Amino acid sequence: MKETSVSNDRKVAVITGASQGIGAALLKAFRVRDYRVVAIARSIGRFNDTDILAIPGDIADRKTAERSIAEGVERFGRIDTLINNAGRFIAKPFTQYSGADYAAVFGVNMAGFFHMTQLAIAEMEKQGSGHVVQITTSLIDHANSLVPSVLASLTKGGLDAATRSLAIEYAKRGIRVNAVAPGIIKTPMHPAATHQALGALHPIGRMGEIADIVDAILYLETATFVTGETLHVDGGQSAGH
Repeated sequence: MKETSVSNDRKVAVITGASQGIGAALLKAFRVRDYRVVAIARSIGRFNDTDILAIPGDIADRKTAERSIAEGVERFGRIDTLINNAGRFIAKPFTQYSGADYAAVFGVNMAGFFHMTQLAIAEMEKQGSGHVVQITTSLIDHANSLVPSVLASLTKGGLDAATRSLAIEYAKRGIRVNAVAPGIIKTPMHPAATHQALGALHPIGRMGEIADIVDAILYLETATFVTGETLHVDGGQSAGH
């Protein structure tokens, strides 16, 4: 048995893809706000912080979700927020996608979302409150011939629709469900040499910062009258070109 915290009144956030980029920034931001955090990633080390529970594993495997939620509840006593941050993005012409590409993208973006969200909401129902946030993509709303990405649109578009469906299903049970749709964000996956060209794809003329996404999620976390919303943080891409 793992040690359970004496006090269960502090909120607990579950964050997938928490080892780097947006996920790591979210982990820090929620800890600053005194949330205890269940941090999940394929490869994640231990933290010198008893209020962070690190769970290594692939969220495409339901056992990872089962372990994350069960150990989170055992350790912290509750689940208040789930941030479905982990995702796979493979940009290829449609006819060049392989079966392996399909399996990889669907495994994380769809199966991972399904497993994590189903188990987290089951815990939220017990306390009559909770919040789930998906990170999707602005490409759902504005297909771009320069970025062929049908698998992203197929999977993240599904999450966008599921956000509204879940928001309505659970509105009277105290559980809110929202999404953030980013444009291209300045993360280590984009070399500095590409920043100018990628920035030019946004009407505002620059790439987004990780802090832009974190701030949007923190807003949704505190916006108790907002549910079923997709908040575009995309430099104007979804509005037009």
